[in-house]
Amino acid sequence: MNPPPSPFIPPAPKIHRKDLPDWRMLLNMTRSSLSIWPESAFETLVNRRKILGRDTTLVNDLEGLRHVLTANAANYERPVAVRRVIRPLGGSALFAAEGAQWRRQRRLLASTFTPASVSLLLPHFHEAARHLLCSLEKTPRANLSRVFHDASLEAVLRALFSLPQSAARNRLHAMVRAYVEGPGRPNFLDILAPSESAFAFATRRRARFQKAWFAAIDQIVAERRGDGAKAEGRDMLDLLLSLAGGDADDALSDAEIREQCATMIFAASETTSRLMFWAAYLLTQDLEEQARLRAEIAAFPPERAAAIDDLQHWPRLRNVLLEALRLYPPVPHILRDAIAADEICGEKIAAGDPVWISAWVLHRHRKYWDQPTAFNPDRFAGKAAPWTQSPAYIPFGAGPRICIGFAFALAEAQIVLATLLSRYRIALPEARPVLPIGSVTIEPCFEPLFRLEPV
Repeated sequence: MNPPPSPFIPPAPKIHRKDLPDWRMLLNMTRSSLSIWPESAFETLVNRRKILGRDTTLVNDLEGLRHVLTANAANYERPVAVRRVIRPLGGSALFAAEGAQWRRQRRLLASTFTPASVSLLLPHFHEAARHLLCSLEKTPRANLSRVFHDASLEAVLRALFSLPQSAARNRLHAMVRAYVEGPGRPNFLDILAPSESAFAFATRRRARFQKAWFAAIDQIVAERRGDGAKAEGRDMLDLLLSLAGGDADDALSDAEIREQCATMIFAASETTSRLMFWAAYLLTQDLEEQARLRAEIAAFPPERAAAIDDLQHWPRLRNVLLEALRLYPPVPHILRDAIAADEICGEKIAAGDPVWISAWVLHRHRKYWDQPTAFNPDRFAGKAAPWTQSPAYIPFGAGPRICIGFAFALAEAQIVLATLLSRYRIALPEARPVLPIGSVTIEPCFEPLFRLEPV
């Protein structure tokens, strides 16, 4: 009897034998934040080192994780470098907010992302999937990285604004791509900056982007307000506008609505498109898994998915997406600076000390995972919510700040990928390995052309 085939081990950046010197670590950081880690990071529970004279702590211990992200979360804030990158995209919206401001926004927005609310958005996801199929007609080879990004942006702009094909939508699309590929990339000065306003010459492009970005979204919101229609739950903007007016503690201001919309457009398009790309890439390396998925989808075709409960007919597809999120978490690292002195797992933390919690490291940690670098979707079989059942699994963050839109992202990815796989077998004839690059999200080192074979 033949032994089962070995699981696919996706290519990954080199793990260094020991800590890199500061200059090389900082240089690697500007190129890819995934290429800075030593062997010890994937074996120890608390890893400490000095970087530019600052004691820096990488926390892999699960109690330490809960301490930083939940029990004593008020003592940890985002570093200047992170704020410099995300502020132009979303201002002070939920992703960037802290303290009481964050708690208020989270409370107000909770109803927007309930399963019932996401279920109402499924028609928009189907439209995005049809848009994807149209873009692939008579195309034997395709850049699925771009195709998935177009589909994700289609999905979020329809779900958020019910925005059909238009000049306004194309402009938003172009702006998101230009920011991610240009001024949105972290740079060496972001690491060195003592404040968000420091080295202002290096942030001028971001400031110009934010001005144009917010103006474009303000125009769409103003047009919706001016059309005289009552909020009918057509899309997420209707839900946000229903939260406007009234008492300040129980309403979103115009600026907050704009900033929430801006954040949703970026987060939903960029992170979900990366998830679908990496899932597709993994399936080209495991054709047996792809065939099993196609059989599952054939038993319940995508057009029958009318409510979020219908997605339960695709447990194997969900497991593939969960495994893709483990191997390529959307946000590779959670960075925090201690506001006041603290202690984590017996280690003294001084005020101002950086603390890292890395999903990239934690998801590949040898203490928590069997074959941690292998593609094995079955590890999630029977786990309805592994982000709560497996504490070392944090693709959406952890604690009270877990990503509010994860149900949106998973539902969209399931419908779009199921639609693609119901029509095509996908393969990757390119022999060059696709290495992950850590930037704002985890992106491929190049965008390969996938071969598409109609089913």
